[in-house]
Amino acid sequence: MSRMMNRPNLVALLIAIAAEAIFLIRLSVPHLPVFDEIHYLPAARAMLALSGPANIEHPPLAKELIALGIAMFGDDPFGWRVMSTLAGSATIAGAFALAHVLTRDVRTGIVAAILTLLGFTVYVQARIAMLDTFMLAFLLWGIVVLGWSIRRPGRGAWIAGAMLLGLATACKWGAAPYVAVAAAAFVRLKREDASRWPSLRIVPALALLAGVSVATYFATFLPTFLYAQDATTWRSLLPLQWEMYVRQKQVLPPHTYQSQWWTWPLLLRPIWYLYEPADGAQRGILLIGNPVVMWGGLVAVAALYRDWVKTGAWRLLAPALLWTFAVAQFALIPKSLGFYYYYYPASVFLCVAIAVALHHRRARPWDEAVVLAAFAAALYFLPVLTAQALTDPGAFRRWTWFAGWI
Repeated sequence: MSRMMNRPNLVALLIAIAAEAIFLIRLSVPHLPVFDEIHYLPAARAMLALSGPANIEHPPLAKELIALGIAMFGDDPFGWRVMSTLAGSATIAGAFALAHVLTRDVRTGIVAAILTLLGFTVYVQARIAMLDTFMLAFLLWGIVVLGWSIRRPGRGAWIAGAMLLGLATACKWGAAPYVAVAAAAFVRLKREDASRWPSLRIVPALALLAGVSVATYFATFLPTFLYAQDATTWRSLLPLQWEMYVRQKQVLPPHTYQSQWWTWPLLLRPIWYLYEPADGAQRGILLIGNPVVMWGGLVAVAALYRDWVKTGAWRLLAPALLWTFAVAQFALIPKSLGFYYYYYPASVFLCVAIAVALHHRRARPWDEAVVLAAFAAALYFLPVLTAQALTDPGAFRRWTWFAGWI
């Protein structure tokens, strides 16, 4: 065991394999489209057939990946969702990697990975064909690789990180602001200590970050040039981006589960992705964060900010700042409706924040206590995370602690 703790790459791989095995259990239940699968499955089928544009308000990569799963495993629930499980497993491993990059401690990385798995949001998103699942997997690893590149000679890791951020943006535009965050962090850290990123100067590095991420983003549109109808052309590629932007800004009708950004950290309005008879029984899927992790994580973020003020350590500021930015950007983004699943990236940064805060305070017995409490909450909510058969249509009352959870 001690040898394994000195091999973080192996630990990350084992974490990803274990997460994948968990996500695959009963993946095909329910055997009907869930929540926004009704939008993205037709778009993926159109992508697979190259018949023409569909769901053009979002970039194509995540839909291409869903289509790949359908092509490999069939147009059935398993084929719809299998690529999401891989993205979810990558996200769990990414939480480990980010915590390890920040602390250089394998135990802290494992705590972050376990809390991410037990935090509910990744589990639910990894078992549904939605865009956010893929966006966060690429985004998280982009952050990890850029962070890992700080002390590395050469430009390879920097370019790889920029490509990952471009791929994240090609899944959903919600990742685009993180390119600016990466640029600002690079400039600040480089000016503080010129030995960071030893082979990169500020202006060339920023140009490389922007150029590689943008080029990677546009490369994902290449399959759309092959559509049978309304194919993308080099002339229409940029106007298409404007059309996507206009569609993103459109005012949508009210939705039962809409919510404001400030309510997400407080768990005021989760989303029932499913609550209806399916596969011969009443079933439900509730997208909600684990209360132990989501509420406890707010304390961890506050502690990290406090400790950063005292120490000036960027490794303490990074997870707190990532969480803050992931939430605060939605106060500025011109969207007519907000939903709890927009909190998905922030919910993972929160898990890393808890692990880093516990590591900084050398609270080893407490990290085990937090994991056990999160596990207990996971067992309690498990039936409505996994679409298990429920006793009756009113069974939801067992898990709806507040009126806003119904």
